[in-house]
Amino acid sequence: MKFTKLAVAVAVVATVAVQSVQAQCCQAIKEGGVAKDTQCAIAKASKAFYAENGAFDPQKAKNSYFAMMKKFNCPIYKPLLTDEFWVCDFLQGDFAKLGMGGIFWMNHQGTYGDVKDKAFKGKKYGFLGHEIYLLPGQGLPEHRHFAGPEGFGAKMEGWLIRYGSARFFSVGDSGQGEKLISTLPKEEQPWGFGEDWFKCKYYIDREMGGRWKLVDPESYHFMQAGPEGCIATEFATYHNDVRFSKPGMKFDNTKAKAEEAK
Repeated sequence: MKFTKLAVAVAVVATVAVQSVQAQCCQAIKEGGVAKDTQCAIAKASKAFYAENGAFDPQKAKNSYFAMMKKFNCPIYKPLLTDEFWVCDFLQGDFAKLGMGGIFWMNHQGTYGDVKDKAFKGKKYGFLGHEIYLLPGQGLPEHRHFAGPEGFGAKMEGWLIRYGSARFFSVGDSGQGEKLISTLPKEEQPWGFGEDWFKCKYYIDREMGGRWKLVDPESYHFMQAGPEGCIATEFATYHNDVRFSKPGMKFDNTKAKAEEAK
């Protein structure tokens, strides 16, 4: 996966009338093998997702993902047209760089009922089916999962790249072919790398059809879309507790400046 050699387009909404247009978000210009103006292009694209008062506009974000789905010829299932499909900028105000769209097809937990003499009778179970949507170059924040008070262990998960490509980041080398983030060109190193709060040290690239799994419970990890964007299916145990490495980050969206001042 080459982040610096391809010109890519991110779908952004241009009008309130819910009309999407393609805009350059992450134009990688090859000159001596180094990408130029990438961060500037992403910053300009991010502005399209916010109102004049600074509030994040979820519908514009959703429309951008719909445009990407159409580009991939990916079905837009009916639940994606409801509030079950959510988008988030994690209060960072830079959606094209750090954000995501998602839908929990199911996030179910319960207790085994009458299973006769089975050893697991009366014990809890939980499972998750989740679709992740990322625009070109867009990444999730670094995070990890803990065991919650309901009696479940730390969430374990794996991913299948349905469309596009992605780069996964982790704290350790799990033996799946990971490489050190420090070996990446500076312009390809992820958002936050080098900051005191940033924990991940390794990365691995996966193309469409590729898989990667988290093998270290409660360890930090995240993913970033490749130059065409990414749609990935997540297979996991019950999702009930997530924490971010960056102080102050939350699973929420940026509000209008006047609201934040209250």
